[in-house]
Amino acid sequence: MGDDSVDSPPRSRAGRNLPAAIASGVGLGIVVILSLFTWKWLFVVVVIATMLVAVREVIGAFAGVGVRVARTPVYVATVAVPAIAYVWGPVALIAGTGVAILVALMWRIRRGYEGYVRDVTASVFTLAYLPFMAGFLSLTLAADNGPARIVAFVLLTISNDIGGYAAGVLFGRHPIASQISPKKSWEGLAGSVLLQGVVGALCFVFLFDAPWWQGVIVGLVMTVTATGGDFAESAIKRDLGVKDMGSFLPGHGGMMDRFDSLIPNAFTSWALFTLFLGAGVVF
Repeated sequence: MGDDSVDSPPRSRAGRNLPAAIASGVGLGIVVILSLFTWKWLFVVVVIATMLVAVREVIGAFAGVGVRVARTPVYVATVAVPAIAYVWGPVALIAGTGVAILVALMWRIRRGYEGYVRDVTASVFTLAYLPFMAGFLSLTLAADNGPARIVAFVLLTISNDIGGYAAGVLFGRHPIASQISPKKSWEGLAGSVLLQGVVGALCFVFLFDAPWWQGVIVGLVMTVTATGGDFAESAIKRDLGVKDMGSFLPGHGGMMDRFDSLIPNAFTSWALFTLFLGAGVVF
């Protein structure tokens, strides 16, 4: 969502290096499109690769405050969980995540009891926040019209950022939660709701030949979860005392700084697409 702050050039009013942000965003979009419409499974490889970068950022942020995530189980799960979800479906996603949590609990015992609860809590959080949520993108892709569903997911999430950014910069005056993210405004939220509702209706009509009102509902719900994801990551960064989770993407910061709204929407879009369009695949 947008904001009403003023920063000196070359940064935009949203506090970003806008040309670099646009360039990296377009680059990510090109990679996604190429992976979706060459070999379908290649998108899963892209998801796994980006999640590995995101996991590394989260582990590093925790390490900065003395929290030691069970690295090996988390990295292995980040590769395995989205892959098995794509091949074997929702039960495999749940089972794979459960196994990863059990392994993480046992893995940490090697370091003794001091800080055990703190470290395993961070490990389980990382597993649930990244590989588990990424698994829902794999489930979405596995549908017969999976590439179209992924395109709709990306368009809807991007429209949340665009609508919120534009409305926030032009009209933003009233912060939603200034202590967590002072640049996000109610006006920006309204812009996100409006644009995502329109994009959702267009996606459902032209990509899925489905009723427009279903797309509006999907757009509205995904606005809520995307905004919640934005605030959740802002709260995480403030609690850990970091400005950005990394510097992997020019203009955006780290991978996690770009995926704050994509992560919760991975589950939300899968659930809503399944509700309105059906599972579209038999595992």
